[in-house]
Amino acid sequence: MRGKLPLTFLVLAFPSLLRAEVVDIGNAELARLLAAGVPVIDIRTAGEWQETGVVPNSRLLTLFDERGRADPPAWLQQVQGVAKANEPVIVICRSGNRTRTASQLLSQQAGYRTVYNVRDGIRAWAAEGRPLAPVSAEVAAACSAGARC
Repeated sequence: MRGKLPLTFLVLAFPSLLRAEVVDIGNAELARLLAAGVPVIDIRTAGEWQETGVVPNSRLLTLFDERGRADPPAWLQQVQGVAKANEPVIVICRSGNRTRTASQLLSQQAGYRTVYNVRDGIRAWAAEGRPLAPVSAEVAAACSAGARC
């Protein structure tokens, strides 16, 4: 045992070892991960979903409302219905700014090991002519009201 550090010591001394690094990705990597079945969580507002559409098969879970308010515990509970902490997850917003916060929340506070942050958001996805799915007013209203979408 001499020369080896017990796992307990490592966990206590270096808690960052338990956290994931957030991985910023571009559209090509997003497309690859989508094809592999990694879930995408779109954290934008209902109005934004309707305006641009969403990446097909995205889960619509608003983090910040139109006034910039958030309820992280409620949002994390919704995310846990999409992916567990040991499963990879992708987060996307309009331009990649809000997802930085969401990614850190998932990684540092909720213990998600693999978090992919779409660095340029839905704008870049759409600008490249990548596929978008429309979101009806009814779906947007239900999702923004906290329904599982």
